[in-house]
Amino acid sequence: MEIIVASLAALLAGFVDSIVGGGGLVQVPALFILFPHFSVSQVIGTNRFASFVGTGVAGFQYARKVEVPWRVVLITAAGTAIMSYLGATIASHLKAELLKPIILVLMTAIAVYSYVNKNLGQHESLPVSIVRLQWYALLIGMATGFYNGFVGPGTGSLLIFGFVSLIGYPFLRASAIAKIINVVADIASLIFFIWQGYVAFEIALPMMACNVLGSYLGSRLAILKGNSFIRIFFLIVVFGLILRFGYDVAQLY
Repeated sequence: MEIIVASLAALLAGFVDSIVGGGGLVQVPALFILFPHFSVSQVIGTNRFASFVGTGVAGFQYARKVEVPWRVVLITAAGTAIMSYLGATIASHLKAELLKPIILVLMTAIAVYSYVNKNLGQHESLPVSIVRLQWYALLIGMATGFYNGFVGPGTGSLLIFGFVSLIGYPFLRASAIAKIINVVADIASLIFFIWQGYVAFEIALPMMACNVLGSYLGSRLAILKGNSFIRIFFLIVVFGLILRFGYDVAQLY
């Protein structure tokens, strides 16, 4: 029964994650509740393994319908992969709670900025040169890659916000780029989690199948509905992240 419920959570997580990221908001708490004997590293490792294929399916769906700037993707992915592995390594020695108050403030600022700027991500507007754009992409990849390995939930949302606010891509293209990069980050950190034996494959494999289905359905819907729909979904997920980290910070004090 626990595996069935976890698989249903993975289906919903894949749907949400394929649109704006944040699938960890659903999948990670479900694993903590259903398998209380798991360590934090086991939860993160199992969650990561269950979701990386679904993220890849969503990325493939976007790449078929949306023009992807592959040079930007490759530069960002390189920074993300290195920093994601580093973040996962550090996370095994330090408590992620150290970052949660900072993340709470960051998510709140993102929510306010995105809500106030109604036209954010509705149309493509590249305010920087090609050279500077590539440096921005590398910076976004390194920052979100470290966060992905160290904490995890909301990485896709942070990637999307970075590409929309700093570079000027519309939400649909930013979502496409984020999914492709997220796969790279997940695989990079998974090397560590699998190597250390933190993945419960008997749970992760059925969750993976359901996550793939959710990712396929979510990405198809996002492509059909476009930027305005993704913006609304983005704000909902960021608000969910604020509640999640607000609760975690409250528990600390």
